[in-house]
Amino acid sequence: MIARLAGFLYLFTNATAIFAFYARTQAIVRGDAVQTAKNIAATERLFRLGMVSELVTIACVVMLVLALYVVLKPVNANLALLAAFWRLVENIVLAMATTHEFAALRVLNDPNLASKFLGLYGDTFRIGFFFLGIGSLIFSYLWLRSRYIPRAIAWWGIFASTLMALAELTFIAFPHLSSRIGMVYMMPMGVYEFGLGFWLLIKGVRHATNE
Repeated sequence: MIARLAGFLYLFTNATAIFAFYARTQAIVRGDAVQTAKNIAATERLFRLGMVSELVTIACVVMLVLALYVVLKPVNANLALLAAFWRLVENIVLAMATTHEFAALRVLNDPNLASKFLGLYGDTFRIGFFFLGIGSLIFSYLWLRSRYIPRAIAWWGIFASTLMALAELTFIAFPHLSSRIGMVYMMPMGVYEFGLGFWLLIKGVRHATNE
């Protein structure tokens, strides 16, 4: 039951996160602070709905993390707790990121300042996604150890999570690379979370003996 709840939450939080991203990108024009401010003012309701969707995502991811901890605790309680704490740090940071969007809304009359707050929003998300990557890496390793799910899914999770964590650190150190690579590096994580979500929701977990 808890595993199926985790599967549902994987799918639900990805859907709400995608909507939040869509709502935000409708207004933002890269390199044009004035037009971005105008767009946000013109579509403020959609922009705010995106913020709401972000907060719903965060709240539900916390529920997801608890569900993952409960399912994977029997495999290795210490590692499951470490992964849960890293994912909680992720969501605390992401919740704080939303405050930068509130700040941008308050200073739309100064497009350059609003743009700086939106930039901080993006930087804060990068920090949060680093913790997402390392937390997901440990959970993926525990899935592999448990044999509760197909090993191929677990191995893909290890790959996708490692890629995300390393990419975020790389972009922090070398920010110019971010504009060249874009968001392609996030696709493996999306495939992993949707795949795992569907598997858990439909199949649940296998009752296997731990290695």
